[in-house]
Amino acid sequence: MKTFLCLLAATCALAAPPAYKVTNKIKIGGGVRWDYVFLDSNNHRLYVSHGTQTEVLDTATDKLVGTIPGTNGVHGIAVANDLGRGYTSDGADNDVTIFDLKTLAVLSKVKTGQNPDAIIYEPVSKRVFTFNGRSHDCTAIDAKAGSVIAASIPLGGKPEFAQIDNKGHIYVNIEDKNEIVVIDAANALVSRRYSIAPCDGPSGMALDPKRNVLYSVCSNRLMIVSDPATGKVLATPAIGPGTDGVAYDDGYAFSANGGDGTITMVGEAAAGKFEPVATIATTRGARTIASDQKAHKLYLPAAEYGPAPEEKEGKKGRPTPIADSFQILVVGR
Repeated sequence: MKTFLCLLAATCALAAPPAYKVTNKIKIGGGVRWDYVFLDSNNHRLYVSHGTQTEVLDTATDKLVGTIPGTNGVHGIAVANDLGRGYTSDGADNDVTIFDLKTLAVLSKVKTGQNPDAIIYEPVSKRVFTFNGRSHDCTAIDAKAGSVIAASIPLGGKPEFAQIDNKGHIYVNIEDKNEIVVIDAANALVSRRYSIAPCDGPSGMALDPKRNVLYSVCSNRLMIVSDPATGKVLATPAIGPGTDGVAYDDGYAFSANGGDGTITMVGEAAAGKFEPVATIATTRGARTIASDQKAHKLYLPAAEYGPAPEEKEGKKGRPTPIADSFQILVVGR
């Protein structure tokens, strides 16, 4: 249990962070191409992007319960529990696959911009938004009807991950501009943008709903903590290399560092002071992450790697994934 030292009535500083570690490895097998994972804690479902298909796991049993085929080049997954539907962004086909949450049956396909990457369901407007990496825009879809509302919302750069505040706003990392763009979901337009310098190449993003701050992880080994209401950068804690995802759980942000096989755990060590509080060992290549904020567990897709091959002059090459070794790491307390 997390302990708080309350300095003021509305301001508490974290103390004695809980210890997280790898508690299980869920073997899936198959190819070793993957991207995001999405956790639906209400239904104990973990959706895993896996090359040309999307796997669905029961987080209560850690067992595979189904597969959604034909999600070619799948990047992300979104879920609308109020509509009983799920959505995948299929980068290779430039479309979204809409599926039934109970049966996992594919219901329809909807065309998007080029190479849809991140995808999110915005419940206030009841719309699904894809963030299209190659065309540098966003496609807005009526989540119930499965029809396109806005084919191309210009973003002014290459979008990466996105988050919602459940108040009609969507926040998006713009990787090549080092910015965060704010989208007005109801009007399907960009309402404002702000810089998150000194970040270089923001990818993953998480939202802390209690503090109303965003965590963006960057290729130059920084996590940017920003206030979306003011557009101000609040802190720049150091993280590990090769990150592509960050998750929030119980007052902390967790950067998945695929370059060295660690998670950097960042907390508010004092009022307004965010810094690393722990390093958690995972495995090399585990670069994306999802959190179950009810069970306080983290899920990271990864493959097992063989020894690095010898190269000329006695130097080691880069290790390669072992075939059929795809798995999900479960990190808990």
